[in-house]
Amino acid sequence: MTVIERREIALVDLLDRLLAGGVVLTGDITLRIADVDLVRIDLNALISSINETVPSPWEGAL
Repeated sequence: MTVIERREIALVDLLDRLLAGGVVLTGDITLRIADVDLVRIDLNALISSINETVPSPWEGAL
């Protein structure tokens, strides 16, 4: 094993690193029965932290 393979990162540290840069999640879900598509859902999500330099897009909208 190399040093990188043995390195352990706490979940809190991993979330902090991901939110600092932002994460984009995408996916498709299709519900089908007997090869007939019944429902299709496209998912797109942007997860990011908010601070003074990157304000919330909903600030003042509510």
